[in-house]
Amino acid sequence: MPLSRPYLPHRDSIYTSTFLSDGGPSFAPGFSRQAGRLAAGLIFLSTFLTVLYQWWTPAHDLTPDEAHYWDWSRHLDWSYYSKGPLVAWLIRVADVLLGDWSVAWTGDRAAAIRFPAALCHAAVLAGCYLLTCRVFQFPRLALWVVFVSLMVPLVRIGALLITIDPPFLACWCWALLMVLQALDGRRLAWWGAAIFIALGILAKYTMLLFPAAITLFVLCHRRRPDAFRGLIILYLGVVMGSLPILYWNAQHDWVTFRHVLGQVAAVGQQQTSRGQPFGLLLFLGGQLGTLFGFWLLAFLAAAWFFRPSRCRDYPLQLLWWTSVPLWLFFAAASLIKPGQPNWPAPTYIAGFILAVAWFYHQLTRGPYPRLLASLAAVNLALGLAAVLMLHFPQTYRPVLARWLPPPSPHQPTPIRKLDPTARLAGWKSLAAYLDQLREQIAQRHGQAPILCGTYWNQPGILRFYCQGHPDTYTIGIPNRSDRHSQYDFWRPNPVSDPELFHGRTFLIVGDIGPHLLPAFEKVEPPLRFTHSEEGIPLQSWTIWIAHGFRGWKHLPSFQVPY
Repeated sequence: MPLSRPYLPHRDSIYTSTFLSDGGPSFAPGFSRQAGRLAAGLIFLSTFLTVLYQWWTPAHDLTPDEAHYWDWSRHLDWSYYSKGPLVAWLIRVADVLLGDWSVAWTGDRAAAIRFPAALCHAAVLAGCYLLTCRVFQFPRLALWVVFVSLMVPLVRIGALLITIDPPFLACWCWALLMVLQALDGRRLAWWGAAIFIALGILAKYTMLLFPAAITLFVLCHRRRPDAFRGLIILYLGVVMGSLPILYWNAQHDWVTFRHVLGQVAAVGQQQTSRGQPFGLLLFLGGQLGTLFGFWLLAFLAAAWFFRPSRCRDYPLQLLWWTSVPLWLFFAAASLIKPGQPNWPAPTYIAGFILAVAWFYHQLTRGPYPRLLASLAAVNLALGLAAVLMLHFPQTYRPVLARWLPPPSPHQPTPIRKLDPTARLAGWKSLAAYLDQLREQIAQRHGQAPILCGTYWNQPGILRFYCQGHPDTYTIGIPNRSDRHSQYDFWRPNPVSDPELFHGRTFLIVGDIGPHLLPAFEKVEPPLRFTHSEEGIPLQSWTIWIAHGFRGWKHLPSFQVPY
């Protein structure tokens, strides 16, 4: 039988939450204000410490993805090759407002560029608190959601790094809150949800799944007729968010659509040849690692515990329909394309609230409260340790290095197997070394070399850290090492306009194949640059100096991409 609690006058359905049916002190206005203040304090403290960390003790260089989006912000447009423009717009605003201060305090603009991530982090936590209060009418539970979220490393990563995910998840969270308010009778909230949907699409195309989930909820719940009119408004938001992307693609031969469809087709063929269900196992393994095991199990238990056939309350159903079916969709898609561990992240906006709610119910009314409390305590301790390691990796790297084999020519950076933050180090040192090489080449030949990378995400990070932010390109397409990218559309570039670079010296970061050598008159033996901290090598790059660019006509079966 469905669970029940006393009827609340502002609802028009049976409230089926499982929390404290006798009311109790948790619903007292005084505690509500106290819980709200504590939650606001936690959110403010987390955001303040994040900003303080970025501006005073930054331990990580920009990631290649972050620098790639920064490069987009220097070329503002309605859309880009693989993503919408929102992250570039946010970075541009932050760079204009805070960039000079960031240079004065830290020596570069990284702290300013990452500032929007901290704001999006605060917006997600605040939205989750308000969602939990609205659904469960239980401020203490909402406070728990905020507190536990801060112990999840994935949440902290979203506060530290400015990628497409922080603004996307903030839009998803607040769109969900707006829909809930609209279902409570605030019709203007439909338009608020539509605005957040439009902004979310401009951040990440996965936002298109949100109105699909709301449609399933409305069709299955059939709570009120005006919800169908609300769906029309939501899809108007989809149109608003899609127009800039469609406009840009109409001018660029619809490359975004061909890119997305091409990726799915290529990966699908690869996975079919290898056979699955390994993709599903990889997906589950990634989610176990992302949520440290316990909270993934809590989410799956909550998915069954709060299933619509058992809990008829529409706010609970809204959380369920915007988390569980979408998570199952990503799980099913992993049979074709395993994807990245962060792909199901939007499902945990509502799903994590349900998981914490299930956990709280088991603590108060379940058969094994002590066991669950112990498991949760271990999980929170591990999460806190991981968060501290993420912020201060230099404290544990010497310990990890003892368990690894010494560096070798075949494996120059073994620490990367156990320390993912090693990939965030060394770019500034590499840029300083490249600046020395550029100066030497300029003195020798009277002209600075053309700086290139062999992958799409290298030009941005090289341009960011090299002195003067020089023009940087990618030659991944003729090198057969990379896919197309936004750099194919910024002209001139060596791939599409080789005649403009004829005779120049190239400084190339990354491995190049022997088939690329005919494009140059002479290629010097490769150089190797390794970045180490406290004697531990973290990153290593191969660097080539290639003289006398001859163009790509000497390469067999090469065609200019665009």
